[in-house]
Formats: sequence, C-alpha cells, structure tokens
Amino acid sequence: MRIFLTGYMASGKTTLGKAFAKACNLSFIDLDWYIEERMHASVRDIFATRGEDGFRQLERSMLHEVSEFENVIVACGGGTPCFFDNMEVMNSRGITVFLDASQEVLFRRLKLAAANRPLVAGKSDDELRQTISEGLERRMPFYSKAAITLDGSRLESRTQIDETVEILKNLIDNITD
Repeated sequence: MRIFLTGYMASGKTTLGKAFAKACNLSFIDLDWYIEERMHASVRDIFATRGEDGFRQLERSMLHEVSEFENVIVACGGGTPCFFDNMEVMNSRGITVFLDASQEVLFRRLKLAAANRPLVAGKSDDELRQTISEGLERRMPFYSKAAITLDGSRLESRTQIDETVEILKNLIDNITD
C-alpha cells in the first residue's frame, strides 16, 4: 500500500501521516525530510544553490524513488503535485489524499510557524493571507485530482487526529475493496 498526502503548507500532512502510519503499521516519509537526508542539505539550501527549478527536478526524482516503496505513507511538499507529472505518478502508484484546510486555519497555523517556513517568513498578516489565497488558487487544479479529500482543519487535537485516521482508514478500505 502507498498513500500520498497532498495539500497546502500547514494543512496537516505530517501530523496525519505520522498518526496514520503508526495506526496502520506503515512507514512514514516526509518527502522534504527525505530529500534533505539524501542530499545532506536543507530544502532552503537546495533552493539557494539550485534554484526552484533544480529543487523541483530533485523533488520529482525523489518522489519517483519513494513511489516504489511498499507499505508507506508519504507527506508531500505543498507544491509537489503541481510540477511535472507528479500528481499522475502518485495517482498511478498509490492512493492520493488532499488535505483541504480553510484559509483561516492555514493562516493561523502558518502565522505560528512562519519562522520555520522560508516561503512565509517575515510576511505581514495581509501578505500572508494573500500568499495563501493565491497559492491555493494556483494549486487547487492539482490538489483536486486526489482520489480522496479530507478536512485538514480537523487535526487540532488528539481526538480529531484519531477520528481523521479512522475516517481515512474507512475511505481507503472502500477504494481497495
């Protein structure tokens, strides 16, 4: 089984991915962390030295690599589905899940973690809201190709996370039956 989690920054991909992997005895891979480990450099440094095009080519290569793994759930970067044939690769090799969180939830989460996210660090509230709105508008055509859409806003507490894990298990069972 291969599951690919997609969605905007701070939609809950890593949170749900870790919880689902634990509940279902799967391996968990955060694609950005995987890239950093393989390249011995941070995503920020890779962007700085190779540019976005270089990073996206590397990301595509690493996505193809992890899409061959068995019994894994992969949390993709927010932009991963939007480049090359990445969404088609994920859909052909596993089950794709789009975590759809409201702009307000994304704003709140990103505001709290802005220092750790280079794409939003240093932005005013208005700039952050505009970045989220424009980013979602550009990426939604790709995100909407996922096999499953879940509410990423409901990952705020242990109870909500556990409930979302159960919902996802049931949805995947329905697809694979």
